[in-house]
Amino acid sequence: MSRWQGEQNAPAFTLMRGDLCQDLDADGFDIAIVGGVRPAVLSAVFKALDPAGKPVLFVCKEKRSALEARATHPGVRVLQQQEGWLDALVLVSSEVLQLGQVLARAHRAEVAGKALEQQATLGRYILDMRHTLNNSLTSVLGNSELLLLEPGSLSARARSQIETIRNMAARMHEILQRFSSIEKELSVVEKQAENDARTNFRAAAANS
Repeated sequence: MSRWQGEQNAPAFTLMRGDLCQDLDADGFDIAIVGGVRPAVLSAVFKALDPAGKPVLFVCKEKRSALEARATHPGVRVLQQQEGWLDALVLVSSEVLQLGQVLARAHRAEVAGKALEQQATLGRYILDMRHTLNNSLTSVLGNSELLLLEPGSLSARARSQIETIRNMAARMHEILQRFSSIEKELSVVEKQAENDARTNFRAAAANS
């Protein structure tokens, strides 16, 4: 306890004594440090912690206990109490916590990357199909305009429906035109990024 309190960025932790709770909240802790546990119940402690999927650090005095823990629970990190073991405990725990944070950020980045990849695939498909859609919309617009040029041949209800079709087709046409504009803008941005990269590379090479 006192060794942890000497750290500037000491993590919040709970000291548990006696029987280990069998219904641990996996979101309630980031790492479990096990020590001072009777060998007879050690395996039960590890099994209770295993479903949480969080790193476990086992601190023991005897080499035999360390070897048994490594053999029976390969995922558990083992630290034997030798000279300077408290400093080692703090160091290892801090590294494990930092590693967990890095992995969590990497997982979030991977999920976000997959979502962006799916959106990019959809965007590429729309860009590839815009000419076909434009042709279809041109046909819809042209035929609706021709029908509206013959007011006597349409009832008021039919005319209203055809006007709706024409207006929605025109709106879709405008959206597709915007897609084309976005493609050009992205192309300009990409070229500018390539030029900037080449400029930075040449400047770095000249200064090296």
